[in-house]
Amino acid sequence: MSIGQLGYQTTIVNPVTISGTGVHSGAPVSITFNPAEADSGVVFQRMHADGRVSEYRAVSSQVGNTDLCTVLGFSSLTSIATVEHVMAALYALSLDNVLIEVDGAEMPIMDGSSAPFIEAIDQVGLRPLAVKRRYIRVVKPVRIEAGASWAEFSPHDGTRFEVEIDFDCPLIGRQAWRGELTPATFRSELSRARTFGFMRDVEKLWAAGFALGSSLENSVVISDDNTVINVEGLRYRDEFVRHKTLDAVGDLALAGAQFIGCYRSYRGGHKMNAHALKALLSDRSAYEVVEASSPRARSGARELIAVNAPEFAPWSA
Repeated sequence: MSIGQLGYQTTIVNPVTISGTGVHSGAPVSITFNPAEADSGVVFQRMHADGRVSEYRAVSSQVGNTDLCTVLGFSSLTSIATVEHVMAALYALSLDNVLIEVDGAEMPIMDGSSAPFIEAIDQVGLRPLAVKRRYIRVVKPVRIEAGASWAEFSPHDGTRFEVEIDFDCPLIGRQAWRGELTPATFRSELSRARTFGFMRDVEKLWAAGFALGSSLENSVVISDDNTVINVEGLRYRDEFVRHKTLDAVGDLALAGAQFIGCYRSYRGGHKMNAHALKALLSDRSAYEVVEASSPRARSGARELIAVNAPEFAPWSA
């Protein structure tokens, strides 16, 4: 993201619905993206069969379980799971305000990537709103560690991800993806990377009530002899780290605003991403909230100006 891309908030032009299967429940689920007013952010509404509605803002303070996916809410009776692929698509497309209605307990897994959600949003398009977008700019490093894993934010003029994974599996091994995050980069290099798992773990997950909707249509599956079972193979040579980067984009989108800085992680995952984000937002000296000034009359350039953070707290409930 360059300074020239900074501008006004957006929403979608019209509602759009997408349907699929929940990867953990195996149940059919539909979600509808609806236009929303400026400064409303991303809001999820779980529509219950009895007419009740459970509502969650897509912010860090609402994140519950992060063991297998990212969950909004703290009770399985009302929570909404597997939001990361949707959030990654919204973040990468700079879609700021949208109301997402879901008729189940989790997002549809679709093909295991963010591409179907981008395609749905492309069908209706975005429209600008008359309110400037605000950003979280990292001004000093923030790092967390857990065993051999670590994650950190650092200042950077743009939005950059540097994600590295290291699996004890010859097929995956050590892979890294590094790059500036732009809509074009996300579409071409990350959006189609699918979630993945090992055949040896499937029975354990099923017994625990998870991955009931997982299949070769929505996951890259690695066999016991370290080969990809999917007939079509991999979409990218290093699809595994690209999907982990996609997950990181979605998890960090729960800051409630786009960030300006660099995010690095080694052997991370949903839990590490969530803890790193909370570490950043809990240190008020590590970031500032900024927005773009109006274009200068002569050069058309923009500069970032700090704004009153208490008036804009996207990470709070």
